[in-house]
Amino acid sequence: MVLKTEGGRDSYKCTMGKKKEEKIQHYSSSEDMSISLCRCTMGKKKEKKIQHYSSSQKILLVGEGDFSFSACLARAFRSAANMVATSLDSKDTLLTKHRSCVPHLEDLKRRGCLVLHEVDAYDMNQHPTLMSMKFDVIIFNFPHAGHFSWLCERDEELIDARKMLNRDGEVHVAHRDDYPYYEWKIVELSKRAGLYLKEKVEFYKVDYPGYHNKRGGDIECNKTFPLKSCFTFKFSLQKKYRSNA
Repeated sequence: MVLKTEGGRDSYKCTMGKKKEEKIQHYSSSEDMSISLCRCTMGKKKEKKIQHYSSSQKILLVGEGDFSFSACLARAFRSAANMVATSLDSKDTLLTKHRSCVPHLEDLKRRGCLVLHEVDAYDMNQHPTLMSMKFDVIIFNFPHAGHFSWLCERDEELIDARKMLNRDGEVHVAHRDDYPYYEWKIVELSKRAGLYLKEKVEFYKVDYPGYHNKRGGDIECNKTFPLKSCFTFKFSLQKKYRSNA
């Protein structure tokens, strides 16, 4: 299901200044025939995609659990040089809470991903490494802060990423849209953050091989939680903010 509200790949041609040269030398029936062809090759790598994401995009992932979603994208792209993946926890805490993160972190490092820990969505645009960066897509999957009332999903700062987007960039928030999660009022929240809902598409875990969603907080944090009535909310910059992006 796709819900749209407000609102090419570059084609590369391989040309040659001269016609393709083809040389054919004729020999007797007992001799070989040799053919020489001038071939034109492309120096640019082919764009690779998975769902809404492309190897040509500059991607920031926020609030990763065991980094399995980041690793899934990296495998699809066969590289992670276009990605920055972050976690709220320190690396030591992450290793305690999500033991499954080890192979994913190793894979991301090998593929060239910049991995940062202790990055809070509340003030990540002030992070010394991130503050000078702009992104095409910022991904925040299931920003469930845990089982504490003072760390709930109603926190307005969870998607304050407007200043880190390129002009046509998007913030993608994967989120359950049933009770009590819809009480976060994510669309209204985005408007206050200078964004608007561009598109809302269903989220299926099976579309991201190897991804394991993890609980937030400290209670059963290494376990998954049911993903039903899930959607990816795609937010873009409101028109008045695009000139400064």
